[in-house]
Amino acid sequence: MKIPFNRLFLTGKEINYITQAIASSSVSGDGMFDKKVVKLLEQRLCSPKILTTTSGTHSLELAMMLIDIKPGDEVIMPSFTFPSTANAVINRGGIPVFADIGLDNFSMDLTDIQRKITDRTRAIVPVHYGGRGCPMDEIMELATGYGLHVVEDAAQAVGATYKGKALGTWGDMGCFSFHGTKNFVAGEGGAISINIDDPKLIQRAEIIRQKGTNRNQFVRGEVDQYNWVDMGSSFAPSDILMAFLYAQLEDMEMVIDKRKRISDYYSEKLEKYVESGTLVSMTTTPLDMTSNYHNFYILLRNKGERDKVISRMKQKGIQTVIHFVPLHTSPMGKYYGNKPEDLPITKIVGDTLLRLPVYTDMKPEETAYVVDELIKILKELFD
Repeated sequence: MKIPFNRLFLTGKEINYITQAIASSSVSGDGMFDKKVVKLLEQRLCSPKILTTTSGTHSLELAMMLIDIKPGDEVIMPSFTFPSTANAVINRGGIPVFADIGLDNFSMDLTDIQRKITDRTRAIVPVHYGGRGCPMDEIMELATGYGLHVVEDAAQAVGATYKGKALGTWGDMGCFSFHGTKNFVAGEGGAISINIDDPKLIQRAEIIRQKGTNRNQFVRGEVDQYNWVDMGSSFAPSDILMAFLYAQLEDMEMVIDKRKRISDYYSEKLEKYVESGTLVSMTTTPLDMTSNYHNFYILLRNKGERDKVISRMKQKGIQTVIHFVPLHTSPMGKYYGNKPEDLPITKIVGDTLLRLPVYTDMKPEETAYVVDELIKILKELFD
């Protein structure tokens, strides 16, 4: 049996919707399917304002433009994230400041966040790893006390909640991804939720998203012509991509439920190996959260053990993968003066985390094969 780490899930409606978009000449940005996606996300996430983007990366970049990050400004974030989180800050001349994480759900340690706040700090960017949320009430309280912006990197968290509220709607803004590796796919695509009740901010977001022009106001008949009025870029996605995405988002609950069954099965079968210490930990979802079950990970005891498991699983036809190389250990991280030992928990997670295959249409026999072979390997290597 050959088990890939990920496999694209199709609802069966994607081609039909793309055909509709083409037939209606709705192929560029802000077309009819874009409007459908925005309405669905605003309703499903209870978001006051959603704007789609060409990627989760661009959502983060748009957010940093909206909070006006300037050269020398500091933004606190975890190192255990994708480079886009840091690049959005660097592209504005800002400085990413990395805080360590906890071993439970890899949320930034609140004490370390507070320790790293300086008079140059402008924002905090919590990253919701694997569809499980950071303690957003505590982060918001801390940020409010210091007068800081909060931009949620919810790239992996569409449809997940913390204390009954959608991830991505707690902070000033939340950024989502619909990359081909995510639960809900546009191919390349993203969205930003603007959670501040400020019409001027929303209007500026529309302008920046539309190449620095007031095109949206023109389309709504609010101005006679549109002009270049601010900085901006081309952040509006093609409606063909939004047609594909709309087909995916319509089945959000079904997709989450299917992925939950896979995660629950892994948890049930591997729990005793965490209790015995063979595994340090695995994916869990605290009671005050609902996950979208983006991934399922285990933590091995050291990097050597992880590498052995990857090799043995590959021999069995099963693709297991590591995740982020911590940014503070990367060449760019070192350029900003970081050292590997600066964030000890992050370093451990980067060295020992292993993700098991999870894809929406994964068959029960495939899930069973993955976990059965993993258990055999754990027993052979580490008992």
